[in-house]
Amino acid sequence: MTIAQGEARPLTRASLIQIEYIAVPASLTDYVTTFYHFRCDEPEIKEIQPAGVGHLTLFPCGQGAMHFPGGRKDPAHRTNLLTPSTAASPFEMAGPFHAIGASMSPLGWAALTGMDASKHANRLLDAAEWLGRDIGVLGEELCSAYIDGSLDGTACAMRLADYIGDHLRPVNSRHAQLIRLTGQWLGESIHPPIESLYERSSYSKRQVQRLVERYFGVPPVALKRKYRGLRAAALLSLPNLTPEFEAKVYDAFYDQSHMIREIRLFAGRTPARLGNEDHPYLTEMLDPKNFREIGMGSQDLI
Repeated sequence: MTIAQGEARPLTRASLIQIEYIAVPASLTDYVTTFYHFRCDEPEIKEIQPAGVGHLTLFPCGQGAMHFPGGRKDPAHRTNLLTPSTAASPFEMAGPFHAIGASMSPLGWAALTGMDASKHANRLLDAAEWLGRDIGVLGEELCSAYIDGSLDGTACAMRLADYIGDHLRPVNSRHAQLIRLTGQWLGESIHPPIESLYERSSYSKRQVQRLVERYFGVPPVALKRKYRGLRAAALLSLPNLTPEFEAKVYDAFYDQSHMIREIRLFAGRTPARLGNEDHPYLTEMLDPKNFREIGMGSQDLI
């Protein structure tokens, strides 16, 4: 059972959702931004996944679907690849719904999957069809162990960590350096100059555009736009944001209506609903700790 996309049902309430973040082993910090354990035992769950990086994730409990730009609707699987996304994606699940997964950095996505982020963006895929039979077998084993109580969320996440570590493939060293430079560039401000990215790379402007699109899903101008919207949403959701920093966020957009449209596109909310205690999933997903791939962590990064 899933909830029809056209039904105007409210998003799931704060008190009904639990999200636990699980530390990434030191050997994987370049490849995984965080492990997580999501739990909601309601019969119906409706939420919005902000635009972001790719995930390898288990759904031991729950059935449903995710909606993507262009009207695409992908069903959920036991073991999933949520590919890098270019816009916020609503999802509806028949619960209880539990998820255990890894949020992959752009380098980690490339090393684990080898998939071009631009060609495979905005999808929820059966991981076994893209990574091979082993992950399907492991996913079924972990989901069964989780359901019968022999493994908890943290133990399952660490088994996923072992799988990821054993299946990482080398990424061209110059490409990896460009990925790091791009993350640093994005982390410098909410509105970094495009030319500063080109200037710090040994590649030509055209090559930078092509490679950034391959590893991040969109070319630099669109990538900057995406993270401007996400960072604005994250910062405006902070309860202690000072008026000075709030003004700097607004200054990154043409006007207030432009900011609202951009935040809605990438975060799935309007600024008035950011940080709403009734919608914890978005609040958690927009926490600065979830932007480690671009070095975001404080108001100083506006």
